[in-house]
Amino acid sequence: CLRFSGGRFWGWEGVRCCAGTCSHVWHYAQAVGRVFPELERMTREHVDYGLAFHESGQIDYRGEFGKREAIDGQCGTILRVLREHQMSADDAFLRRVWPRVHQSIEFLMAQDGDDNGVLEGAQYNTLDAAWHGPISWISSLYLAALRAGAAMAGEMGDSAFRDRCTAIADRGSRQIVEDLFNGEYFHQKRDPEHPEAFGAGIGCHIDQVFGQGWAHQLALPRVLPQEETVTALRSLWRYNFTPDVGPYRERFETGRWYAMPGEAGLIMCTFPKGGEREARGDKPTHGFAGYLNECMNGFEYQAAGHMIAEGLVEEGLAVARAIHDRYHPSRRNPFNEIECGDHYA
Repeated sequence: CLRFSGGRFWGWEGVRCCAGTCSHVWHYAQAVGRVFPELERMTREHVDYGLAFHESGQIDYRGEFGKREAIDGQCGTILRVLREHQMSADDAFLRRVWPRVHQSIEFLMAQDGDDNGVLEGAQYNTLDAAWHGPISWISSLYLAALRAGAAMAGEMGDSAFRDRCTAIADRGSRQIVEDLFNGEYFHQKRDPEHPEAFGAGIGCHIDQVFGQGWAHQLALPRVLPQEETVTALRSLWRYNFTPDVGPYRERFETGRWYAMPGEAGLIMCTFPKGGEREARGDKPTHGFAGYLNECMNGFEYQAAGHMIAEGLVEEGLAVARAIHDRYHPSRRNPFNEIECGDHYA
């Protein structure tokens, strides 16, 4: 991480790897916003809603370097504004940024053409590809962003916008369960017009209920109902956690090794109901469907924290312990948990 003379906070994804402080990666991180809230307020105000902001409401996801939006990162940036407000002594920060935050929420709403609370078009995201069709992961983040928007609009005295955000979020909560919950976990409905695109499809994906995890961080009304959410997290424990990643990687062998044979981890996506070939799109040689056969610690921590928030304490601690054991000093540097580059964000 760097801090420039003007006060700007900036960090690589990994050392000299992928320009920062990118919205889709850094919205997984909660510690900086709680321990050094001034750094995050600076980043929201002067980067995300400053040099990276467009009048359309789009937020470029890598500041000067990524000249497009990442839908998950845009949702996460809106959520972080509420977090930064909650970590402020007064409402001065929120009042300064609210007009542009309002625009950034409108930008997301424009992607939801029928206001049903589920996004369906091209959704570029942190897995470095645009997924298509309804996706519980990204739409749950959208709903969480709407809940955050409603909370902020209420504080800013914009009752009409508060009510609009709330209405769409309520519809979306019902729609996601109706369309994307299979009784065990939430999934993606792949767009048949884009068979070439990556996507988890009917796989059991680690971030499937991430929006609800964010809602817990901010004490927002639920985004997804508790029963289905806990069932989905239990399915992640059942299908994605393994004390030995070796056998899975023997079958799905491409991709990066962040956990080796004999080591435990929460795999990004498994396919208990099939669909692994479709997940690859038309690019079977590019990793495995955009990193889905890897153990990436930032995603693992996200799921572990959410498990604990929903009462699955033993499961969440086991996931965190798996990362701890992979980085035991007898094996690796415990201060350098690697993803895309050393000392990953």
